[in-house]
Amino acid sequence: MMSINEEFKETKISVIGAGSWGTSLANLLGVKGFKVKLWCYEKEILDSINTTRENKVYLPEITLSRNIIPDTSLERVLAGTNLVVLVVPSHVMRETLEKIKPFLTKEMIFISASKGIENHTYKTMTQVIEEVLEIEPSNCGVLSGPSFARELGELKPTVVTIASKDPDTATYVQKVFASTYFRVYTSEDTIGVEVGGAVKNVIAIASGVADGMRLGLNARAALITRGLVEIRRIGLAMGANPHTFSGLSGVGDLILTCTGSLSRNHTVGFKLGEGKKLDDILKEMRMVAEGIKTAKSVYNLSKKLKIELPICEEIYNILYNEAKPSRSVERLMTRRLKNEIDFNFDV
Repeated sequence: MMSINEEFKETKISVIGAGSWGTSLANLLGVKGFKVKLWCYEKEILDSINTTRENKVYLPEITLSRNIIPDTSLERVLAGTNLVVLVVPSHVMRETLEKIKPFLTKEMIFISASKGIENHTYKTMTQVIEEVLEIEPSNCGVLSGPSFARELGELKPTVVTIASKDPDTATYVQKVFASTYFRVYTSEDTIGVEVGGAVKNVIAIASGVADGMRLGLNARAALITRGLVEIRRIGLAMGANPHTFSGLSGVGDLILTCTGSLSRNHTVGFKLGEGKKLDDILKEMRMVAEGIKTAKSVYNLSKKLKIELPICEEIYNILYNEAKPSRSVERLMTRRLKNEIDFNFDV
């Protein structure tokens, strides 16, 4: 176990959400020496960690630090905490925050490690946090980047970004999380980091569809490249820094999720490309593929912002309108010919 620097002796951490990513982040902090309270929605997860030191449902075969204290009570988990890491699926973020609100204290800093855009408001997770909890942006941030939970659980080198509108908050959280195998960069572009982390899941479904259809590596490379254009396009329309999308939470996370065998979103796309129905795919999955719900948010937001996101639109049609993947490929390949550089959004 690593030793904690003196400046962090008073840091009390709660991780809300005991899925694979929440569990691996709690374990990272526990291995560093922090006592980490982990909120478990499901009692079977609590029992599994207490009896075997494993999350046998979401992160099996990873021995967890004894510094992790699991609990199903939000009140107990949040008592005395000053750093709250939110790792619940994006579609239940608002509901979870409403339950957290009675236990809110002014000392708490909230960091989102969830990737998604809310369906009905088109808000990012930090925007939802700020709205529901009525806190200042300086008390909020987002952690994102190319990071599979299992590899972090195995203590393999991982590099991410922590973004907050307050540089001091970002630097503080950076130092809390940083370790010999977890490198953290800072950013002030919360919108850009969140858009990159959310929309890349939609592109990963597209990459999976192409792989499931056996379209080849040329097609996958094209989807990743043009997918990054779409991520950047929607990000800039929402006020993001264009340079963010060349970084870890942009192209880094996009490459990982579009190519890695551990990607749930790529897996969903792959099965769709093979001809399976979405309902049947979801019945086989216990963990959430965030890109499914985010595809709806991105599609509707693109119409509101009046921007073209052809790949995201085709994934929306496949997921929600039962469009045939082969027809989507044909539409993408026969779109109006144009210059590669998007001058309307170039800076």
